[in-house]
Amino acid sequence: MATDLSATPRLRLKLLPLVFVTALGVGVPYLAAYLAFFSSRLFHTPSPHGAALPWLYMQHGLQFLIALAAIAAVKRLVPADYGLHWPRQKTCFLPAALWGALFGVIMTLVDYAPQLIAHTRPDLGYPLTTANVTGWLFFEGGYVGPTEEVPFRALLVTYLAAAMPGKLRLGRFEMNWAGVIVALIFALLHAANFNLREWPLALGQQIYAFMLGVLYAYWLEKSQSVVAPIIGHNLSDGVEYAIVFLWIAFL
Repeated sequence: MATDLSATPRLRLKLLPLVFVTALGVGVPYLAAYLAFFSSRLFHTPSPHGAALPWLYMQHGLQFLIALAAIAAVKRLVPADYGLHWPRQKTCFLPAALWGALFGVIMTLVDYAPQLIAHTRPDLGYPLTTANVTGWLFFEGGYVGPTEEVPFRALLVTYLAAAMPGKLRLGRFEMNWAGVIVALIFALLHAANFNLREWPLALGQQIYAFMLGVLYAYWLEKSQSVVAPIIGHNLSDGVEYAIVFLWIAFL
């Protein structure tokens, strides 16, 4: 029988579920990267030393498959509804679309603040050819949602909510603490940007990544499906890339 996640017990921190979720949150993307790397050596698939986009397609695809395998295994130990289906009641599609688009604008303002202030165009490191534009728009606006939401929300949030239940309440707002904890892990996986860009920009990315992670988990919980988080994720990333491409092309 699936675990009932609608109960509202007080949060009791448990070391083993926290360690397990952290290990999966870090391990699934890195395992996918290692498998993609070895595949590139053995089968000449996209390499991390080549163009970034084909490599990202490969790594994220493997990440998605690893997450599905992990759900099949974890579900035997912690039975729950992991959300791999169409919403059966409340969909959360409209808030996911609206908030996703809004965060796409916010992310653009944060990530490209120096160029906006200096009135200069961003340098993406690649030309705006048809292949590049369509490839990146599909990746960010269609591919990244399922390949990141299935590992982080469907797998990690569902498992942690079942293994370590507890509700966060702020006024009328209520959700499982699991979604907040996984959102923190999701944000910290972007911490490498502190080595790649100035700290205010990296900090801004940490903040919006955490906020988005909470929203994705909230939609997962309320709809009992990973579809709304996928929609929100695709729109937030896709809108940012669309804005930047239009900016470079026409301004």
